Amino acid sequence: MSPATEQLRARRRAAERRRSILRRRRAVLVGIAVASACAGLAVGVLGKGATSPESLERGESPVAPALPASQLVGQRLIAGFDGLRAPGGLRRMIGRGELAGVILFAGNVGTREETRRLVSSLQRIPRPEALSMPLAVMVDQEGGLVERVPGPPSASAEEMGARGSAFARRQGKATARSLGGLGINVDLAPVLDVGRAGGAIGAEDRSFGSSAARVIGVGVGGFAAGLREGGIAASAKHFPGLGAAAINTDDAAGEIRLSKSRLRRTDEAPFAAFAEAGGELVMLSLATYPAFSDRPAAMSRSIVTGELRGRLGYEGVSITDSLDAAAATSFAGRDRAALAAAGAGSDLLLYGSWRTAREVARPLRGGLLSGKLDREEFEAAVERVIGLRRGLAE
Repeated sequence: MSPATEQLRARRRAAERRRSILRRRRAVLVGIAVASACAGLAVGVLGKGATSPESLERGESPVAPALPASQLVGQRLIAGFDGLRAPGGLRRMIGRGELAGVILFAGNVGTREETRRLVSSLQRIPRPEALSMPLAVMVDQEGGLVERVPGPPSASAEEMGARGSAFARRQGKATARSLGGLGINVDLAPVLDVGRAGGAIGAEDRSFGSSAARVIGVGVGGFAAGLREGGIAASAKHFPGLGAAAINTDDAAGEIRLSKSRLRRTDEAPFAAFAEAGGELVMLSLATYPAFSDRPAAMSRSIVTGELRGRLGYEGVSITDSLDAAAATSFAGRDRAALAAAGAGSDLLLYGSWRTAREVARPLRGGLLSGKLDREEFEAAVERVIGLRRGLAE
């Protein structure tokens, strides 16, 4: 057994010993509402295509230690592209094992048959044997203002919040059927940001409610549960909470001046419930939170590794919000932002353009080979991504 393999197994054993303590901590954080949300998600954890954070403990051999640097870096990248056909450069990156998956936007979506053919063509690209599991095919399908694919959900998060968990769960199931029929296997939803007065998320009707309990019950126990029952991986966003941001971070840098205690008590509570229920992905915000750090959350080790991994005990895959966004590019140049996000512990780096993903791969490889990025942590991130991919529908 290689030293790297033994280290991975040792980390898993340590994680198992911590699990009962972490669960008690989460229960204190979110109270009775967590229990109701987790009950709603219990079926989803076992549903078709659902992915558990413990997927690496089911007997699969570690993959990361044997991968070359180019493929290790590639398994931490998700990229988009223009049009109804995948460009040759993107296809070559997939074929070399240099992308973990793709994100689709409205411009990639034609008729349902065209979209099915597009996704199928991506999944059929021959890849290295060690990385032959399904690609992650992602889309933002929240409902309301944020929908990339025609069809469900037919309601915004605000409407689901008003109509309750059972309605939201039906919306999640319908969304899963629609996305699954196209070959899409990851929904970058639900938004678990607690709505606050003056916040952009609330103004856009993207929040399930103004209390953590409402967001947990409807967003986690409702919509996310429905997605997961239908075999679609759910993604909670935007940790540690974007409800107080006055400006959408896609458009400008934002700062959230809430205390640690307020963020932990209210804004992080829905993510704690999602973590407890075994949710597949958590998306990191690009706002800055001075109580924790002067960096955007996705680039802040104190938030990604300290709060999400350490305090909440989250064991699934973390993903940045788009690093093409104004909040990322205004903080740091392209290469520096990529290194900061990877170094902070964000597992997947999200880009709207495959060309940008290809360009940042170079400094990421350099950081890995030079030791600037810790190899053990890098491989652990890749194993989480591969664990996710192993459980996705193709």
